[in-house]
Amino acid sequence: MDWSPVAVRLLQGVVYHDDGREMWEQLLENVSPLTEYFGKLGLLLVVNEPDAMAYLRQLDEDEIPADYPSMPRLFRRTPLGYDATLLCVLLRDELRQYEEEDVQNERCVVSQMDLLSLWEAFFPDQTDSVRLNRSLTAALRKMEELKFVRPFEKDPPTWEIRRIIKARLPLADLERLRISLASAVDNSSKENGAVMRGAEES
Repeated sequence: MDWSPVAVRLLQGVVYHDDGREMWEQLLENVSPLTEYFGKLGLLLVVNEPDAMAYLRQLDEDEIPADYPSMPRLFRRTPLGYDATLLCVLLRDELRQYEEEDVQNERCVVSQMDLLSLWEAFFPDQTDSVRLNRSLTAALRKMEELKFVRPFEKDPPTWEIRRIIKARLPLADLERLRISLASAVDNSSKENGAVMRGAEES
């Protein structure tokens, strides 16, 4: 099929307008057959033209017709861990602020140094900036694998936040995770304070 290359790219992950004009136009011209094809696999094609991206989403159980044959999940949900989840929240918040305030730049780009300043606030018991920057870099590489970010410049290191993170982390989930992370930091600070007082008393 003419749309076979697009189908393969969608199975590999999100497709952006700036990945290639020919690929993007081919996708827009074949939305109907692509939707029908992926529907047979239990997948929903989402085309977001304002954000110039398209991606596949696994259908939830309540979205699948009763007479639809049972199929294994093609996309598996994998827990990200604390560092990756924290970075998701920070990146999503940066993108939200960019969309509300920045009307000049086409890309949401953030420096790793600015991210590190935000990152450090969630590790109040750690003072080694080199170690914290190393953990931040590892989390950024994980986000790159998920196509949430991509390197923009090397020196100083900056990252472009990709809009697919909006679909993966809606604002409602962002607020919930932000509250949860802030609570975890607060509890950690209290526990560390109790340990220090105990050491002083002994």
